[in-house]
Formats: sequence, structure tokens, C-alpha cells
Amino acid sequence: MSAPAAGGPNAGPNAEPNAAGPNAGGRAVVTGAASGIGAAIARRLTADGMDVLGIDHRACPGIDHRVVDLGDLDRVTGLAAELDDERPTDVFVSCAGMFEGQASADLDFATYDRTLRVNLHAPVYLMGRFAARMAGRGYGRIVAITSIHARMSEPTALAYDVGKGGLDAAVRTVAIENADRNVLVNAVSPGFVRTGMSIVDGEDELESAWFKDHYLATGRLPTRRAAEPDEVASAVSYLVSGGNTYVTGASLTVDGGLSARF
Repeated sequence: MSAPAAGGPNAGPNAEPNAAGPNAGGRAVVTGAASGIGAAIARRLTADGMDVLGIDHRACPGIDHRVVDLGDLDRVTGLAAELDDERPTDVFVSCAGMFEGQASADLDFATYDRTLRVNLHAPVYLMGRFAARMAGRGYGRIVAITSIHARMSEPTALAYDVGKGGLDAAVRTVAIENADRNVLVNAVSPGFVRTGMSIVDGEDELESAWFKDHYLATGRLPTRRAAEPDEVASAVSYLVSGGNTYVTGASLTVDGGLSARF
């Protein structure tokens, strides 16, 4: 039996990625690239040698980008094919997300529905479509930014928890469906990160007395500090790199030990 082609089915650690593979001028598509973690990922992958295309509902400073509302599922349909037809995509990172707090008893269906469209439905659809394109070429890397909310919950975070938990599950399914075509699919699960999402009612919760007393002073957050977006981007950088030849279907937690604490 002849060996599988480089970058093809079941490619091992010595396989070469396709000519446009990661860290060699390949194409990466990053959603949520206008700010926060997504912007940090876009910067890091650019520094890694990739040609990054940002997708966001706002402009993405400093990189090629498309303004797309991922809550508009009619627009999302066909987006992966549109972008991949322009240039084959080697890496897809789903980072776009939103949070609007609501208690379950006060659930507003319109807000719940929009949260799931942005945080779950669009990412799942795009992962599946990009994975299929990558599988046809025998190489690809996909990372979804989920959250420790995928397995830990708090009051008023129902829609966010449901979306992140569902996305974490979808990562596993897409991973096992495409692993034999050298398409590796993983999640990165952050905890507290210094981004705009930590601003609540005009105040930074990471600077609040509540956060400092509840998480830092007590050591409930073992590192006693929140993560910087670049630290999450570092985890993504490895998972989408040519150096990752076997990790798939995994969720890498980047939370400073928060979820390890009893």
C-alpha cells in the first residue's frame, strides 16, 4: 500500500501542509477581529506569517476585512464558499460573540434568539462549511473561541451559557467528522479576559471591588489576575499551526486555573 499523500488523509507529524499552509503565507479567516480577543488573534496570526481576513460587524483596523453581521443568517449562508472561492482558507477562527444578561424568568426571546444566532448558529455553520472545503484539499485548522461558560454557569447568563456549551459540543462533532482528512478542529475556552466585554453598565468588572474581593483576594482565581487577549491568541496560534498534527476535538482552557479550583 502506498503512503498517503503529504497533507492528505491521516497525515502524520512529518506530513507537509499544502503550499499555502499555516506560517507560510496561508489564508486565515478570523471572525470578531475588530477588537478584543479576535483582534489579538488576527495580530498574532499575521505575525506568524499568515494572510488574515477579518470578519466583523465593524471595520477591522490594520487588516483586510469584510463587514458582516453574523446575526444575519441569510448573509452567513454562502459566506464560507464565497471567501474560500476567492482564496483557499487554511485556518478558520470563530471568535465573534455577544453577551446580554437576562435571568431565565425574564427571558426575552428576541435577545435570546439573536445571542444564539451570533454565538452558536453562525459559528457552527461556518465551521462545517470551511471544514468541508479544507477536507477536500486534505489540510485545515479550525478553532472556536468558546468560554468556561460552556461548562460553568452563573445567573443571568442563560443565552450565553447555552450558546457556548453548544459550540463546544459542535467542535467535537466537526472534529471527528474531518480528522481523517487532516482537518483539526478545537476550542479555546477563556475565563476572565481584559476586553470590552468586561465593561458592564460603563464600569470594568475586572476593576470592581466585587471582582477583587471575590476572585483575587481569596485566590479563587489562582493567578490573581485576568488574562490579556494576547495570551488567548498564543493558545490559538499553536492549535492552528503546522506544529499541531494530532490535537483535535479538544477544548483548551485558558482561565488562570479558575475552573480547576474546587
